[in-house]
Amino acid sequence: MTETIETVDYSMAAQSPHDLSAYLASMQTKSFPKLSAIEMDDLRIPETSIADTTAWTGPRTLDQLVDFITKILPSLHVRLSQKSKSNGAPTLLYIAGAALRVADVTRVLKNKKLQGEKGGDVAKLFAKHFKLAEHVAYLKRTKIGAAVGTPGRLGKLLNETESLNVSALSHIILDITFKDAKTRNLFDIPETRDEVFKTVLNNEHVLKGIKEGKIQVVLF
Repeated sequence: MTETIETVDYSMAAQSPHDLSAYLASMQTKSFPKLSAIEMDDLRIPETSIADTTAWTGPRTLDQLVDFITKILPSLHVRLSQKSKSNGAPTLLYIAGAALRVADVTRVLKNKKLQGEKGGDVAKLFAKHFKLAEHVAYLKRTKIGAAVGTPGRLGKLLNETESLNVSALSHIILDITFKDAKTRNLFDIPETRDEVFKTVLNNEHVLKGIKEGKIQVVLF
């Protein structure tokens, strides 16, 4: 069980949307060091599109994720329990740093308390053991409520295929509190951080949804 060795630091994710917007902007700057301040402003995630989770005072660990969604993100809870209209079109993208973590999160999101009787499948998307073509075929034939993945695989699916559809996307959760065995979070590994900001959050349709307020960014 990865939960038993989960190292947590609650402070970052528990901050206000204003502070989280500044934090995400500072991380973006590391991924786009050559861009001007004006160009960076175009990519910035506005605080109005960052979910206010300050009311959550418990730990941000996987054994709390179901309650966190139910209590802090009630609209997401409702959407996860509804039948998906289109194949490969989740209401939630959950971005985690490594394959093992993706598998752990996927198991939690399959909880009946979230899915109910009608909720769509939970897609588990990472490169280890799975070819891109396998995920493309799976997404094209499956109605999914949530997609959990590494930023590398999510980015490829979003930008190089038409199988992962963001038309129903309402929330993106960044798995920022969890730290791996080397005590690194999602943004501490430069390659992973770059994949989050360059391939997922910078995807044309995702960025448009965030800017328009249709997609909420959540730090867990």
